[in-house]
Amino acid sequence: MPDQDPTSKSAGRAKSPNIASLTSAMVEDTASILQQSGELQPGSGIITSVIALSLGFLSLLGVLAFHYPQYLTTPELRHVYSVSLMRQILFGALLVAGILSLANILFGRHRSLNFSALLMVLVAVAWGGSKVAVGDFPDHTPYIGLDWFIIDLLGSTLIFVLIEKLFPLYRKQAIFRFEWQTDLVHFAVNHFIIGLALLVVNVMIHRVFGWMVHADFQNTVAAISFIPQLLLCMLVADLMEYGAHRAYHEVPFLWRFHSVHHSVKTMDWLAGSRQHILELICTRVLVLGPLFVLGFDKSVVNAYIIVVGFQAVFNHSNVHLPWGPLRYIFVTPDFHHWHHSSEDEAIDKNYAAHFAFIDYFLGTAVKVGRAFPEKYGVVGDYMPDGFIRQQAFPFRKQKID
Repeated sequence: MPDQDPTSKSAGRAKSPNIASLTSAMVEDTASILQQSGELQPGSGIITSVIALSLGFLSLLGVLAFHYPQYLTTPELRHVYSVSLMRQILFGALLVAGILSLANILFGRHRSLNFSALLMVLVAVAWGGSKVAVGDFPDHTPYIGLDWFIIDLLGSTLIFVLIEKLFPLYRKQAIFRFEWQTDLVHFAVNHFIIGLALLVVNVMIHRVFGWMVHADFQNTVAAISFIPQLLLCMLVADLMEYGAHRAYHEVPFLWRFHSVHHSVKTMDWLAGSRQHILELICTRVLVLGPLFVLGFDKSVVNAYIIVVGFQAVFNHSNVHLPWGPLRYIFVTPDFHHWHHSSEDEAIDKNYAAHFAFIDYFLGTAVKVGRAFPEKYGVVGDYMPDGFIRQQAFPFRKQKID
């Protein structure tokens, strides 16, 4: 065996600690940024670093979904969206994440964070990137909604963060506000379990409401023109939502579950995601069951799902707009923020999800001179932080005032 160059040994020893320290810094700094809350300071490169890290992570998840579509994509969605468009979005995300992370590394700004982002981009590209081939696959396998999570998180962030910055209620409220991590986990889990949730909801609807179905009546409802039928669908759903929502507040056992949703202390587009899984399933059964019985057209139900999805996010947002008299007809952020307030005049008020006039008619609307409350959350602030602890909370032996 020929003698080795002694300088190569020393060089190897010198490089190893650097690689180890870089790896350690990447892990520590990435974990640190995920644990922090507060405003991102412009000019330091942290904003572009977070964008690069986020897009790199979502891109890697996207490549994973392309490799295993039968298990990681939602059947109802993949029959609707364009795969070629998804590939273009994935390519764009990889490109932006790669450029931002590389630029920050070259300029010496938050290098460890950007090395993490660049590493995810490189792994995603090496794994096929936007060119992953997708062959035929079974359409009825168990799945988690990874594609729905990626699309909704990316779309909601772009749309609602922009709206919140253009028309903010609280101008100084940070995007990464207090407890955003907990609500992001709620957001993710709610999307990942969509397959199981839909299965459970569908079975329960047919078992609980199936005996009420009358074909002739359903045909009559389905024959109504689209707009009136959609408004009727929203009204029926909101009346059911009102009843269920009021029960969640006034029945102590049910409040234990609903208090998870009310424990959020900062309102923004992500706040509405905080919800107990059992409440999520029960509410969908109670709301969608009557829609099934009445026989609303599929296109109307699909439109309703879009409307309720938008309102659920928008009405929790950090947004203030001049609604005028419309605020007495439709539920707006002004209206729903009061429902989440812990102030005395707001307790057990503003139950409706779509039409504010329901609360005004039934005497449960908040009537104050101020447009928005000053305090949010549950009275006593007794809810623990963290997704697992909040899911376990209703089953704990604890007295709630």
